[in-house]
Amino acid sequence: MAVEKQVMVFGMDDSEHSYYALDWTLTHLFTPQSSPFKLVVVHAKPSPATAIGLAGPGLIDVLPTVDSDLKKIAARVLEKAREVCAAKSVHDVTFEAVEGDARNVLCEAVERHHAAMLVLGNHGHGAIKRAVLGSVSDYCAHHAHCTVTIVKKPKTKH
Repeated sequence: MAVEKQVMVFGMDDSEHSYYALDWTLTHLFTPQSSPFKLVVVHAKPSPATAIGLAGPGLIDVLPTVDSDLKKIAARVLEKAREVCAAKSVHDVTFEAVEGDARNVLCEAVERHHAAMLVLGNHGHGAIKRAVLGSVSDYCAHHAHCTVTIVKKPKTKH
């Protein structure tokens, strides 16, 4: 009788921190022979209106172009993630692009997939920037209903 694998959700964006975190996760938590998790890589695609910011009279004309660009970015991010997984011989992976704020998208993905773990990178913003922008990793650490692992890219020494 085969035991069903637990699900790991990985939050992916187009930052070097995210690619580092994916590589670290695949190197340290997966083996080519057998993966302990079913991996779900999730990219939160902003809505066109959110990406533009403030609404204006010409907003309706611009939205389709912005939406098309955001879809291309999401496809590129997930394709690069697919390449990283293939290079590490991790094949039990699902890739998703979900529209919305990353905080909500990731916590909802944890619930939808009944994930045992959420992994995401840390951008390393300072306290002031984190207070102004908000931290996705901080939000997820407090709101996701599973273990949350935040992978920090080591700082390079000068």
